[in-house]
Amino acid sequence: MTINLVKLCVGAETVEDLRDWVKKRVRQSELEGAGKVHHHVTRMHPRRDAELADGGSIYWVIKGNILVRQRIIGFEKRLGADQIERTAILLKPNLVLTEAQPRRAFQGWRYLNVEDAPRDLPRKRGNNPPPELSAQLADLGLL
Repeated sequence: MTINLVKLCVGAETVEDLRDWVKKRVRQSELEGAGKVHHHVTRMHPRRDAELADGGSIYWVIKGNILVRQRIIGFEKRLGADQIERTAILLKPNLVLTEAQPRRAFQGWRYLNVEDAPRDLPRKRGNNPPPELSAQLADLGLL
């Protein structure tokens, strides 16, 4: 059974900020010989890792709204500079825009059932407003 994570995207003001950050991380991974992978290092290892690796995603909260997700492809143990073991959540580098879904601030991550996750936006942007505008419209109850 698949499950997802919801995580605050600390430091990102827009989806473009996250996209730039991912590009830098992927370049770094390629230089280190790890291939095209993005990783997010966290202190705790998810207890439900098998369900997350079975098609789960991280849904990123930017400025109070879920706006984008990344597919989880696995986990690795990492030793920090302080010699404390951490977990790297390995992610596909492509970002998938989602419908805006409001979220209050929280620490760490939260599990998100598949049926509660916001839908992906169509790849062709067409009439879709930018993610940040979508979030504002959702806050006003117009989307």
